[in-house]
Amino acid sequence: MNDKSTVLLVPGMTCGHCEAAVKSEVGKVAGVTEVSVDLETKLVTVTGVGLDHGALVSAIDEAGFEVG
Repeated sequence: MNDKSTVLLVPGMTCGHCEAAVKSEVGKVAGVTEVSVDLETKLVTVTGVGLDHGALVSAIDEAGFEVG
């Protein structure tokens, strides 16, 4: 099965701590193989197999942020 990517807008991220928190929580979601955060554009790119959008949103919420 090939990895797929999804991009989520997380406007509340402003610093390295924000980035680390989001990467940590999203990285725990089943199927996730890579998480990258661009603080300038506020975009989180998640790569993996069988990604569950709801689980990704919940993980970002758990990190203290909302998907915009």
